[in-house]
Amino acid sequence: MSKSHKLLLGSALALSALAAPALADRLGLGRAALPEEIAAWDVTVLPDGQGLRPGSGDVATGEEVFGAHCASCHGEFAEGLDSWPVLAGGDGTLTDPRPVKTIGSYWPYLSTVYDYIHHSMPFGAAQTLSVDDTYAITAFLLYSNGLVEDDFVLSDKNFTEVVLPNADGFYADDRPETEYPLFSKPACMADCGPAVQVTKRAVDLNVTPEDPDGRPAGTLPDLRVAAAPATTATDAAPAAAPAPAPAPAAAPAAAAVDPALIADGEKVFKKCAACHKVGDGAKNGTGPALNGIFDHPAGKIDGFKYSKPLLTMAEGGLVWDAASLDAFLADPKGYMKGTKMSFAGLKKEDERKAVIAYLATFAD
Repeated sequence: MSKSHKLLLGSALALSALAAPALADRLGLGRAALPEEIAAWDVTVLPDGQGLRPGSGDVATGEEVFGAHCASCHGEFAEGLDSWPVLAGGDGTLTDPRPVKTIGSYWPYLSTVYDYIHHSMPFGAAQTLSVDDTYAITAFLLYSNGLVEDDFVLSDKNFTEVVLPNADGFYADDRPETEYPLFSKPACMADCGPAVQVTKRAVDLNVTPEDPDGRPAGTLPDLRVAAAPATTATDAAPAAAPAPAPAPAAAPAAAAVDPALIADGEKVFKKCAACHKVGDGAKNGTGPALNGIFDHPAGKIDGFKYSKPLLTMAEGGLVWDAASLDAFLADPKGYMKGTKMSFAGLKKEDERKAVIAYLATFAD
């Protein structure tokens, strides 16, 4: 046996000797955790506010902290990047085939938002945010979902006053009482019910789809049926005169715009699509749906809660024509002080022109 092997064996025997008392008496392992050690690990926050730390944070601070620690994954506007989840919008999508689950559409309790951020975020650096920063990010996410105004301050004092839209969409799990007993009985293995008999085929019930020639869908034709005699040219009925082609429909006004410009606008609009929707079935999200806004008065989309600055300008006669849209898109915060839209704007004139042309195609 080599010298190194002897040393390893001696170390193992020494450790075994030291561990023997602990193995013999499990209560000899470790010690009771100190209260401050428990408090450091016990950071859970419950829906009734239990576990909240004293502190506060406002929307503006939350936007800054979110931009520094969260935007690399979730986007500047909480719209989600790549495979990282979107955190804003999704209102009314829970019945869609692919619902958008955010705190504004799905999450039931604000404590879940705060608790998850405080426990697990930022990714790779969990629990590095201060309590106040956690309050601020939570406030910013509320604002991004249109649930609070831009001057809102969240704290341990008003935390439980915030009720999320889907708070009533959840119910207690009652499966142990209602479902488990149904599956805990011995399985029936014989004479479990009346015998099953086949009495008719689907084709007899007239529920089998048919091909145009009357055959059940997917079946081959019956080759035993004689082919119909061919008709001669003299037997054939005279061909009907072709119907006159319908007059072309009047071209929409948007057709006057260069189609390439509209196509460019559709590409640029992807920068806006996280918050705004257009087209058939478009719904309000973080921002209002934009169908029919071009050349129409501002602040008129049903069901959307506009900011006070926009409503003030709307009352003053703001119309979203090409000039006003161009000015707003160039510098949203400069054009409309206090706007809820945190988008920095489109600095290139050709991008603004393209987006405006694209929006003009979505008339009422």
